[in-house]
Amino acid sequence: METTASNQAAETSFDAEAVRAEFPALTPGPGERGCAFLDNAATTQKPRAVLDALERAYVESYGAIGRGVYRWSAEATQHYEQARARVARFLGGAADEVVFVRGTTEAINLVAASWGGSRLRPGDEILVSGLEHHSNLVPWQLAAEATGARLAVAPIDERGEIELGEIERRLAAGKVRLVAVAHVSNALGTVVPVAEIATLAHAAGARLLVDGAQSVPHLPVDVAALGCDFFAFSGHKVYGPSGIGALWARRELLEAMPPWQGGGGMIREVGFERTTFADPPQRFEAGTPAGPEARALATALDWLERLGREAVAAHEAALLELARQRLAEVPGVRLVGSARRRASVVSFVLDGAHAHDVGTVLDAAGVAVRVGHHCAQPVMARFGVPATVRASFAAYSTAAEVEALARAVLRARALLVR
Repeated sequence: METTASNQAAETSFDAEAVRAEFPALTPGPGERGCAFLDNAATTQKPRAVLDALERAYVESYGAIGRGVYRWSAEATQHYEQARARVARFLGGAADEVVFVRGTTEAINLVAASWGGSRLRPGDEILVSGLEHHSNLVPWQLAAEATGARLAVAPIDERGEIELGEIERRLAAGKVRLVAVAHVSNALGTVVPVAEIATLAHAAGARLLVDGAQSVPHLPVDVAALGCDFFAFSGHKVYGPSGIGALWARRELLEAMPPWQGGGGMIREVGFERTTFADPPQRFEAGTPAGPEARALATALDWLERLGREAVAAHEAALLELARQRLAEVPGVRLVGSARRRASVVSFVLDGAHAHDVGTVLDAAGVAVRVGHHCAQPVMARFGVPATVRASFAAYSTAAEVEALARAVLRARALLVR
């Protein structure tokens, strides 16, 4: 007998309710209305362990990182470097290959300005896909404008999958110096075959940057297995704090890249005539480090790995299929994107209603979703819609929330569609 998505969600051994109990924002007090928080592709709620780690960092041993010899400074520095090592283990890289940044956007801008600014020449090509978030598109447009390189695009098909044949064709021409793709699309949930693209890129002498903002919270990630050259992610999307993220890059690439920003912490010696710079990763970490945030990010990664990344992925996959099934049953709902491999995200439109109006009705029903173009306007243009409603799942999401979503969309249809 075939197992339905609903049964899969119900039968999984993953205890989402126990996970929810660790999140203060998801456990309303007496008289408070709970929220079905389904905007996890934008940001995630924080478990108590992460909030406690952030508080401890500010209360117990807050000091200038790498700047002092007093105990608090030494302890803060130790925690910061331990967090760097934790990120490296999480990604399967080495600690000296991890640069702390504010998030995925800053990481990509760093690579575009430093690697791109020093390596790209007129006539070179930067190849992106039609799936990209603006953060993996606009920095490359700026890099192309600054260097005389050209931006090329591998389109997506009607399922929302990258046309790999176009990537092969572009690479075969010998002009592509860098391929930049998302691991998972934030607008459609498409899982991109990054390892296959890495093989194609390297055979053509090109480098590969992966935007991992949407994959790190949902899929096991190993940069060695993916074969990429750069990998970026944001802490706030993986149960960590805002204002912290990481860029992983191959050591030989970091060593050859010039500084991006100048200031304290990234130098060896400074004089009026000449400045020499620190080795990577410190070379790319100008200014006061986000020490407490790095410590809390490491705690978030510990927390996620204790749950088991494979178990979380299986739980979310069951919820995703349940959501697609329930939404497809609502008259007038059209799902956008049908990639064969998907993660965490379901996007849809309701015929006769604007996405923003649907989102307002859902909010009144206690269901929080994202509406708009999701910083992926080329994706919206490909499917001929100005905006979609996007529900996205996390480890604490439940089948009950999916059912609440479906009921709220039915209500939106009754109120908005004439």
